[in-house]
Amino acid sequence: MNKTALYLSLIRWDRPAGWLLLLWPTLSALWIASDGFPGWHLLTVFTLGTFLMRSAGCCINDVADRDFDLHVKRTAARPVTTGALSVKEALVFGAGLALLAFALVLTTNTATVVWSLAALAVTLIYPYAKRLVSMPQAVLGVAFSMGIPMAFTALHGAASSAIFALHASVLPLVWGLMLANLFWVLAYDTEYAMVDRDDDLALGMKTSAITLGRLDVPVVILCYVLFIAIWAVTLAPYVSNVLFYGAIMLALSQVSWHYTLIRTRTRAGCFKAFRLNHWLGLTLFAGVAASYALT
Repeated sequence: MNKTALYLSLIRWDRPAGWLLLLWPTLSALWIASDGFPGWHLLTVFTLGTFLMRSAGCCINDVADRDFDLHVKRTAARPVTTGALSVKEALVFGAGLALLAFALVLTTNTATVVWSLAALAVTLIYPYAKRLVSMPQAVLGVAFSMGIPMAFTALHGAASSAIFALHASVLPLVWGLMLANLFWVLAYDTEYAMVDRDDDLALGMKTSAITLGRLDVPVVILCYVLFIAIWAVTLAPYVSNVLFYGAIMLALSQVSWHYTLIRTRTRAGCFKAFRLNHWLGLTLFAGVAASYALT
């Protein structure tokens, strides 16, 4: 495999579900913050920035987990784990991607730059959370929610005097969206952790799938329901129409499908459920975008 192919493998180029999970709630927040289409500049900044930062996160994660990934069936062939790419090569590549993302953020405003630095800090912390906390998926949930406040500061931050440049009037909306997204990440990343549970137990890793034990399936479904319920309640004053509630019902139907996939806890079923999550995110984003287009 040539170097280009190795770098593409490092950032999961052939598996776009990961960065799409980060993209859909970010774009939803962008549409809400701008009361509709946010313009091509911010759409480009947040779309490319999301892809670049998720790719940089993959580089950091693979370096941090290289000794563990060797003993996990799903990850044993990753380029850093096999030695096809060195630690230095992966870190330099990841740093380059992060710098490109930061260059995009610099075209917005100071408040958004500050939030991007906070997002970078959480991204750097997450790979090591699996060694320290019993629910590292919660740390990932924070990392994957940082695009939400950034969307609001990109549009309103320059004129705001509140902490982190989030005006008091939008704080309930922002925190509601972030809380909803946190529950979504807990749901889908627990499905992901269920795939590797046996390997992680042998390695002494900490994951939500291990912590929850036989409660994993009901808690995952509960997290999905809380995600959609908080999303609906938070956004009802802004996009309350038939298209929005239609998307909510479609999302709930997808949750039912997820239950059929994970209830027997097979590797294949849990991994398929995880990979399908980006369709759930797309459904809810489409409901938001279509609702604004209708008004």
